[in-house]
Amino acid sequence: MSPSLPNWRVAKAVLKRSPLAIAVDIGRLVVPSCLLIATIVSISGCTGQSLQKTFAPDPNLDRPVSVGNPAAETPSPAASDLPADFPRYPQAKLQSAEQTTDRGTVTTWTTSDPIDFVYKFYQQELTAKQWQIVTQPSDSNPILVAKLARVDVSIAPQTSPDKQQTGVTTYTISIAGATAAAAPTTPTPTPTTENTPTPTPTAAPLPSTKSIAKLPATTTEYLKDLTQIGVFTSADTAPNRAVTRREYARWLVAAHNRITGTKPTQQIKLATTDTKPVFQDVPSTNPDFPSIQGLAEAGLIPSPLSGDATAVLFRPNAPLTREQMILWKVPLDTRQTLPNASLDAVKQTWGFQDAGKVDPKALRAVLADFQNGEQSNIRRAFGYTTLFQPKKTVNLGEVATALWYFGANSEGLSARDAIAIDK
Repeated sequence: MSPSLPNWRVAKAVLKRSPLAIAVDIGRLVVPSCLLIATIVSISGCTGQSLQKTFAPDPNLDRPVSVGNPAAETPSPAASDLPADFPRYPQAKLQSAEQTTDRGTVTTWTTSDPIDFVYKFYQQELTAKQWQIVTQPSDSNPILVAKLARVDVSIAPQTSPDKQQTGVTTYTISIAGATAAAAPTTPTPTPTTENTPTPTPTAAPLPSTKSIAKLPATTTEYLKDLTQIGVFTSADTAPNRAVTRREYARWLVAAHNRITGTKPTQQIKLATTDTKPVFQDVPSTNPDFPSIQGLAEAGLIPSPLSGDATAVLFRPNAPLTREQMILWKVPLDTRQTLPNASLDAVKQTWGFQDAGKVDPKALRAVLADFQNGEQSNIRRAFGYTTLFQPKKTVNLGEVATALWYFGANSEGLSARDAIAIDK
């Protein structure tokens, strides 16, 4: 028995040790390190779930380390630097922005409104802010270009077929020049309220009122009267801006029907949307279709219906010219067939040095307008002149002057008459 006594004592000493200590010894001697964890769990009574949590890798170690301001690394499109006072189309959403070496700041926008609405908005807003409209959009070049000092802006529709969406208008605004944003080459410190003074807001001037003040008093009254009877809206207050063909068609019908409201038989009938379009570029879904189509069906503007087989396009966004304004308006004044006209007849009556530049279709209207005396549209809108400049673009003030009165000589009606009737 004596030889076994030491072994018994050793066993007793071992049993007094903690299970965890026994497991460590076993692991050191005979168990590979990969099994040591299982032995500890088995002896100490730990669950597999607790062990997994204990030895799981730190998820934060997989994340990239950010240095500086994370928000500044991936700026949103809205952070693109357009001039602070540059107007934004209210119904448009910014989709992207980039800096280019040739076009400056280029932003892409989408809206559910037609591109014509976008053009009209920027024509009005930019003109009101004293921008110069350099190029009006047309069918051959659908880009609106404006300039202010050394800054150039161009607004163009997205024409790429693979980027078009049904019912969505996509367009780009490119701004290049002194105040256009430049792509930053080095990080810029974020300003703090301690070292950045708070700018004092100042009220923007009203350039439209300033523009009206430059016009004759009668033109100012024409604008006010036509606005009062609902022909123009409050947004149509920049009299020096150019007018498009579609705008003039809409205003011509509205002004005529409103002023001659007491004579139902003289009204221009608006076309319904189920009518087959006469112009390829003015579908029935166009907001100005009823007016444009109505003028064509009444024979007041050149179209295939009036025998002009080549007039298949209306070009709604093209700027309105002097000869077009007279050609469409005079038949509503005379209420009779326009007289035959020759180049010599126009030269003898008006004395225009550039009579040879007048479109043959417009010559008859120009001659008939002369016979309207002091109520002549040319005399009232353009004053005394020996140059008609038939291809010159007309502005809103000139259009308002022509549309304020309908009729021959003193037998017509004015917007002021329509106001008096309402009272």
